[in-house]
Amino acid sequence: MTASFVGTSARLRRPVAAGAGVGLAASVATWFLAILLIGALGGPGLDVQAGTGLLAVAVLLVVMNWFFHKIYWTGWISAHNKVRRRIATPEAGRRALVGLAILGFTSIYREGFEVVLFLQALRLKDGSFTVLEGVAVGFAFTLAAGAITFSAQHRLPYRRMLVATGVLLGFVLLVMVGESVQELQLAGWLPTTSIGVGFPGFVGVWFATFPTVEGLAAQAGAAAVVIGSYVVAERVRRPARRTLEAATESA
Repeated sequence: MTASFVGTSARLRRPVAAGAGVGLAASVATWFLAILLIGALGGPGLDVQAGTGLLAVAVLLVVMNWFFHKIYWTGWISAHNKVRRRIATPEAGRRALVGLAILGFTSIYREGFEVVLFLQALRLKDGSFTVLEGVAVGFAFTLAAGAITFSAQHRLPYRRMLVATGVLLGFVLLVMVGESVQELQLAGWLPTTSIGVGFPGFVGVWFATFPTVEGLAAQAGAAAVVIGSYVVAERVRRPARRTLEAATESA
């Protein structure tokens, strides 16, 4: 959206950037607040790790459900672009500028808040330095994606990019579920029932898949939820698409 502000609308990038900057600062503040809260709960104990992991999985499940049922890769972008065209005019007044700043803030802070929750379990397990290394790499890729977006503007395959994002989110969900189940087992919240077969070490390191009934069942359940969300969303979308196509043909 920001990359589409060109010509006389270029000045509208400033309020979006200002809101995004505040959102980034608020995300960093939320990171330190989360550390303080977890420290008040007893620090990196097994119970705290297990509880943090469960919270992160719950948030990611909500995000995945929202991702599919809000028709993220078509309707969500279309709706944002309609709002942008309505308010982003050369004569945009103060209310429009405030709205763009709020858009920038909410876009960044919503993602930042989720990331803070996701990374707390990893921080407790592997330390802040490991997390910061990953954040630095991710930030570099974000800057690269931003540069490509601003140079290519409308010529990027946004739908394919967002579908790929959905696939990556599904993979992250499976890994987080596997790690959370293992932490719950180590904390004594869940039993550990071996399936009697060992997995190579890299399977546990990269996919958080361990040879226990509880872990495999939880990951299979998470995959079923993601696939089910997609199937339901497709069934909702198809009649709407057919109605739109019929209306277009009749017109």
